[in-house]
Amino acid sequence: MEYFAISNGIPVHILDTKKGDTTIMLLHGYLETLYIFNEFIEELEKKYRVIAIDLPGHGLTGSDKEVNSMEFCAQVAADVLQKSGVEKAYVAGHSMGGYVAQNCLKLFPDLFQGVILLNSTPNADSPEKKSDREREIELVLSAKLGHLATLSIPKMYAQANLRKFDEKIEETIEITETHDPKGIVACIKGMMERADTKDVLKNAAKAMFIFGTDDKFITEEIREKLIGEFPGVKAVTIPETGHNSFIEKPEEVLKAIEDFVG
Repeated sequence: MEYFAISNGIPVHILDTKKGDTTIMLLHGYLETLYIFNEFIEELEKKYRVIAIDLPGHGLTGSDKEVNSMEFCAQVAADVLQKSGVEKAYVAGHSMGGYVAQNCLKLFPDLFQGVILLNSTPNADSPEKKSDREREIELVLSAKLGHLATLSIPKMYAQANLRKFDEKIEETIEITETHDPKGIVACIKGMMERADTKDVLKNAAKAMFIFGTDDKFITEEIREKLIGEFPGVKAVTIPETGHNSFIEKPEEVLKAIEDFVG
């Protein structure tokens, strides 16, 4: 079921399947909403209770800050779980949602028992990435959020998968019309200001990377460096997928999550 709750002073759009002994919280990426997980949730809920939210500034969730820090987003996510009566949960975050997920583990270690990074990393933004984000802020403030989405969202998929997922790409672009532009800018600033979370992963009792072989944002060089740097973090690389492995090859990602959760 879908509903709203007030968390940390803002209305939060929540999806909760309600049933299952083990809970997995899903956190979407930049310019997405909880609906990015629609098809994935249909399979995941067969074994687990699934809770997903629109992160601050995205979709139907409010935003009242100049900067939506990854820590603030984690506080919202944790509060939703607690309001839902969940005592322990795994958190799986896609891209930006992975940055939030790592802060969930950092700030609320007793609540979150493991983290799954869906095409995400613990790295802070490089100077080059910050420059890219500054340009994105200019586009959003110039009422070109839709244009930004049209440029950005197809890049999330492996080139070979673009035609196959035309409908999902178009749906994701259309949903960006629900975003609050100021909220999106606040999230961009939050990503720019975030510190790396390498210590979180190194100290995590349970953590997993999901990578795609054709991810334009997490290249093979970055992927291999992370695998070497974090030997205690399980790493699963999904062939022929880009930055949206859970959409491009959901069966393989589901299998990896089931093996990880155990």
